[in-house]
Amino acid sequence: MTQVARYGHMLKVTLGTLRMKVSARYRVNGSVLDDTIEGEMVGADTVLEVESPDAPERVARVIRNAERGCFVMQALLKPVPVATRTVLNGVELSVP
Repeated sequence: MTQVARYGHMLKVTLGTLRMKVSARYRVNGSVLDDTIEGEMVGADTVLEVESPDAPERVARVIRNAERGCFVMQALLKPVPVATRTVLNGVELSVP
């Protein structure tokens, strides 16, 4: 919602109350005991409620830009490399 408020200001669109509901669906396969556990996100849904006196087309423009400018949404739509590192008691731990 930060991007909605930011882009609303930039596009001079009046935005009142903003409410967002986000639901995520996950699945876990495998076994921790067998070292085969694998979790995955299988979907996400959002509902954005907006109050605004401005024309729907202008509000839609704000939302379109906010979705394109949202780092989290873009990382989910276009996965990015993730680098991980574990340090145990001050020493790097190899976790293949």
